[in-house]
Amino acid sequence: MNDSSRKSTKLSITSSLLIGLSAILIVVSLFFPWWKMVFYAPQYPEGLNIIVYPNKLEGQIDIINGLNHYIGMSNFGAENFPELSYLAYLVGGLAVITLLTAILRNKKVLYGLISIFMIGGLAGIMDLHFALQKYGTNLSPKAPIKIDPFVPPIIGQNTVANFVTHSLLGTGIYFVIAAFILLLIPVWKDRKK
Repeated sequence: MNDSSRKSTKLSITSSLLIGLSAILIVVSLFFPWWKMVFYAPQYPEGLNIIVYPNKLEGQIDIINGLNHYIGMSNFGAENFPELSYLAYLVGGLAVITLLTAILRNKKVLYGLISIFMIGGLAGIMDLHFALQKYGTNLSPKAPIKIDPFVPPIIGQNTVANFVTHSLLGTGIYFVIAAFILLLIPVWKDRKK
């Protein structure tokens, strides 16, 4: 490989710093919620939350499970989401790969990292959609209140009985999105002239 082709595959120092910042944002995202649902009803005007971190669930889950029993929905709980036992490790691994990409400063490695990001993001969206579909469509026929099966949206609003549910992205996902954008800047900045 001659010097000119080596230079054409090498990222600038500025790009390397942006990729390093991306790795930091990925790690920071682990300490914030990635997604949540807020349930509003006349009897709960302040709302009830299910808050999803990469490694745990928080919120008024016991109250929500008690209410969901009436429509025959399965209980929410960490035991029903095996992803919570390993997602933080995958995200940590992504941060390490991102840091290595910053150190190597190689465009091909960066393209591979961006591909991993996109595949991981798509897999995460599909996993969440299928989980919501499972919860909303596998309703017990013995439930005291009969409702039609439904699929809560990943982002947006849904109404079930007298509850209005809002599904929202959490702060952690915004850090991940920012990290992804920081990876795209070097692709444009260090493109061949």
